[in-house]
Amino acid sequence: MITYQITSMAIGISLAAIILLLVRRDHLHGPYAIWWIGAAATVAVLGLFPRLFDRLAVILGVSYPPILAIVLGFGLLLVKILTMDVERSRQERLIRRLTQRLAMLEAQAPATLDPAGSPPLSGSKPPDAT
Repeated sequence: MITYQITSMAIGISLAAIILLLVRRDHLHGPYAIWWIGAAATVAVLGLFPRLFDRLAVILGVSYPPILAIVLGFGLLLVKILTMDVERSRQERLIRRLTQRLAMLEAQAPATLDPAGSPPLSGSKPPDAT
């Protein structure tokens, strides 16, 4: 086997192991991990079978196979960025709605809040006015 094949396989397997460790420790959630596992698997497969990529380039009519890798990688990055923006928009919309609901709840029950704006502690007595 050629050295670059071993290197790219090692990078792919290491990346997959790190991603699985991050998911296990709850630092990376499932939907995000799927993207990274796919990237690691692609690197490992292309490292193991580099001629597969050359054949794919010929089938797609690309005369210089490394350009196909760059174009596909760039395209996947654009898709990833788009999905991240969609998710961030969804989260911002959710936060805005939650903020509005909280404001409505606070407006409905102003008598239950102390002057500082926080609810009174349960079981606590008001300070004596002595």
